[in-house]
Order: sequence, then structure tokens, then C-alpha cells
Amino acid sequence: MGPILLADYHYHLPEELIAIAPHEPRDQSKLLFYNKGSISHQRFDELPALLPKGSLLVFNNSKVIPARLFFQRATGATIELLLLQPIAPAWVPLAMAAAEQTTWECMVGNKKRWKPGETLTMVLPGDLSLTAEWVNREKNHVEFTWTGNQPFAEILTTCGELPLPPYLNRRATATDSNTYQTVYSKEPGAVAAPTAGLHFSDAVLADLETKGIKTEEVTLHVGAGTFAPVKEEDATKHQIHREQLVITRDLIYKLQKQEGNIIAVGTTSLRVLETLYWFGVKRRLQLWEPGEPLHLYQHEPYELAKENIPVKEALRSLEAVLEYAGVQQMSATTEIYIYPGYEFKVMNGLITNFHLPETTLVLLVAAYLGPDWRKVYDAALAERYRFLSYGDSSLLLV
Repeated sequence: MGPILLADYHYHLPEELIAIAPHEPRDQSKLLFYNKGSISHQRFDELPALLPKGSLLVFNNSKVIPARLFFQRATGATIELLLLQPIAPAWVPLAMAAAEQTTWECMVGNKKRWKPGETLTMVLPGDLSLTAEWVNREKNHVEFTWTGNQPFAEILTTCGELPLPPYLNRRATATDSNTYQTVYSKEPGAVAAPTAGLHFSDAVLADLETKGIKTEEVTLHVGAGTFAPVKEEDATKHQIHREQLVITRDLIYKLQKQEGNIIAVGTTSLRVLETLYWFGVKRRLQLWEPGEPLHLYQHEPYELAKENIPVKEALRSLEAVLEYAGVQQMSATTEIYIYPGYEFKVMNGLITNFHLPETTLVLLVAAYLGPDWRKVYDAALAERYRFLSYGDSSLLLV
């Protein structure tokens, strides 16, 4: 595959169209409906009536954690730590359940002020405390220890702050704690919300059930890398971020049996669905052995595409691994990088917000829509849609 010129995925986004606060109520936001080339403008609570009969919607149930921590040095300087990914234990559920100690890779604000060997301490309610110490200053690995024998998830709830997208340039409020979570979030571990799901309300979910639209859930813990800019002129050279996900035997089975559309709610759900296919291909080709860490590197889909293994055959190979092991789920990681030229295997419909120009998310949308991605974005700009995390939504069917 040849180069992908980043400049070809630029568009002008007026600052006033960037949503800095959520729409209230959440299901009354605008919905752009792209259906095989035609575009109409709807409201999000009309989504269930627009979905093709027999569709399966796949949601990402990852829950945003209060990943921003503020420590005060004795001098009065503030050190801000943003949790990025766990190092020890390395898996998110284990790190969140740790009762005394855990190590995370962090983004460190005011790093120069935090000296090697210096311990930061935060006093918590109930005569408890949380401390932070360098493990590897070069790699920004920080060890947290705390008193009280509480799970780390509870410690974060006590003293952490929700990490809003950096472009909002503000700290989270009590309102954000509700509006920056999906109503179906369950599994703590994300440091950014799967924002396509923010538009769903309990009423919309009930309407989906009434209309016979099937739903399933995946878990992909969204990392801060989702906001990382693409700095390479040839976008294929960009290094994508690694994210943790959970594979369930039940989902793999249902994907094989699904005859209607499989619609990803958000780019995170999409990445899981497509990753599952490539995991199955790797197993089918014996490029991965059960018991080894299961990971998809960012360019593997393009290298393995020549094998042309049928989707159901690949998924069956993956399901057989869980079946043989006698487990209902397993953890894995993915770096899947979807840009124009990618051939979608599992997903054939997408619900997503409107993304920044020249980003991996716009490249993903362009991979799905082809040249019509620009038609969609031009229409959204002309109709004054609200963009980015707290913005409006789209239903895309090709």
C-alpha cells in the first residue's frame, strides 16, 4: 500500500462549532444519516427507526476513571498525574482491584519540579493517604501506594478527577461526571470516553429493544492516545496507541450467527470488532498459540489481508480457543490502525461523532466511506453540527 497523505484529510473546522459542553438532554442532539450516498438530518432519538431491520448494535461498555491526580509538593508546587496505562499489574481490571500498590505510566504535569527520589503524598478522608514515587522517571512510570486496604478504583473515586479531552482546556465539573459517561458504562479503565455512546439515553435503549434491534457489548479501555496528533506527512507511518480489550466467547458466537447489519457504536467498538477477525486469522494461520499474549500490531491487517480467510472461519478459529480453554472471556491488546485502503471484515455500519481534521479517526471514517467522507463533513459543517466529544452524531451506512 502506498503513502496516505495527511494533508488530503484536512478540512476547516470553525472554532465555534467545537462543542465545549454536552447537549441536554443527551438524546436530543443532531444525527446526520448517511445511507448509501444520500444524506438526511435527524435527531438522535430517531435512531431506532432509522436502523435496518435485524441490525446488531455493538457498544463499548468501558467506564472513564477519575484518572487525573493532583499532588502538592512541600514548596506548594502542584504536580499533575494523568494515568495512561497500568504497568504492574499490567491488566486494567487487576490494577483497579489492587489493594495496596500499583504502578502506572503517567503523563506528568510540572515534571521538572518533581525531583528523583521525592515522594509525593496526598491526605485522604478517614486519616488515609496516597503516595506517588518514581519507578522510572524517563518512562514516566509512577508507583502508587495507599493506606486503608481499599481497591485502587475506590481511591481514585475519592481523590481523582475525570480527564476531559485536552482541547476543552478546563477541569471537570460535577456535571461532567455524569455527562462524560455513557449510560451503559460498566467496566472501569478508560481515560477517555467512547463518545459515540454519549448520545444514548435509557429511553433510546428501550426503544431499540421495542423495535427488535439487538445489542451486544465489548470492552475496550480507551487510552489518551486517541487524542494524539498525526505528525507524519505520510499517515501510514504514524505510531498508533495500544489499548486493552476483553474478548468474550458469547460475542464471537453471536457475530458468527448474525445475518443483518453489524453496527459499531463508535470507533472503539469498531476497532474491537475488526481486531477479533484478525485474531482469528492469526490463530488460523498458527501465528499465535494459546497461552501466549494476544496482540495485534498496527500493520498486521494489511500484511495478512492476502490470506483472504472468510470472516466466519476466522471467528470460529478464535471461538475454538476459548472453548478449548473452558473460559468465557480473555484479555488482549490491539494497535489496529484503520486508514483508507483497509477492507472491513466484521462491521458494516457505524455510529460516530465528528472528529478533528488530519486525525486517525477521520482516516478511519474515510476508510469506511471512501471519498464521501468529505461529502458528510461538508454537510455537517453547512448544517452547523457540533463537533468532537460533546458534539452531534452520525449514522453511516454504505
